Amino acid sequence: MKSRLAAILPPLAVLTAAIGIWYLASNVLISEDRRFLLPSPDAVVQIAFLDPANLSELLAGLALSAQVAMVGLGLAIVIGLALAILMSQARWLERSLFPYAVVLQTIPILALVPLFGYWFGFGFESRVLTCVLIALFPIVANTLFGLRSVDRSLHDLFTLHSAGRLTRLFKLQLPAALPAIFTGLRISAGASVIGAIVGDFFFQQGPSGIGQLIYVYPRRLESEMLFGAVILASLFGLAVFWLFGVLSRRVTAWHESQQRPESPPLPANV
Repeated sequence: MKSRLAAILPPLAVLTAAIGIWYLASNVLISEDRRFLLPSPDAVVQIAFLDPANLSELLAGLALSAQVAMVGLGLAIVIGLALAILMSQARWLERSLFPYAVVLQTIPILALVPLFGYWFGFGFESRVLTCVLIALFPIVANTLFGLRSVDRSLHDLFTLHSAGRLTRLFKLQLPAALPAIFTGLRISAGASVIGAIVGDFFFQQGPSGIGQLIYVYPRRLESEMLFGAVILASLFGLAVFWLFGVLSRRVTAWHESQQRPESPPLPANV
C-alpha cells in the first residue's frame, strides 16, 4: 500500500497544482473579456465532456485518429524490426541502410505531408504513412542497438555449439534485445499518436479526426472544445504509452530477474 501511495501521490499532487494554477489564471489573472482564450476547467468539462453531442463529436474524431495511429504503428513495427534484423546480420548492410534511416528522422515531416497528399490523396493512406515515418526510427535504432549489444561470451558459446545464423538470432539476439526493443516501441507508440494528429491537422478532407477538430475549433472560437480535444488526444497517447509499458514489464520480467545479483547466503546461525 505504501509503495502504491508513493507512486500515485506525487503525480496526483502535481495534477492538483496544475488545475489550481489553471483556475487562478482563467478566473483571476485574465481579464473577463479575454477569458474565452483560457476557459476554466469546469467549463471545459461541462461543454466538451458533459454535453452528449459535443462528446460524441470528440469521440468520433478520436476513434478515427486512433485507428490511423494503430495501423501506422503496426506497420512501423513490422518494417522497423525487419530492417533492424537485416542490418544486424551484416555490417555492410548496416552501413548501407542506417544512414538513410537517420536521414528519414531528420527530414521535417511537416514538409513531406503536403507531398503525401499530392501523391496518395488526402485520405487514410496518407495519414498512416505520416505515422509510419514518425514512428519508424526509434524502433530501428533501439532494436539494432539491442541486437548488437549481446554479450560476446554468449556468442562464443553459440559458436562453440556450431549454432547457425537463425538459431543465434531467435535464441540469443532477439531474447537479449527485448528490453531495447520495447523501449523503442514505447517511444514509437507516443510518436504514432503525434503522427496521426499531424496528418489530421494538415489533411483537411474526409472524416474529421481529432487533429482536424483541433484545427477547426480555434477558428470557431470554441476554446472549451479545443481544450477537450487536446485533453482527449493526450489521454489517448498516455494510454498507448502505458499499455506498451505494461507489456514490456510482462515480457521482459525474466530478463530483469536474470540481471539482479543474487543476495549473499546467510550465516548458518541465522
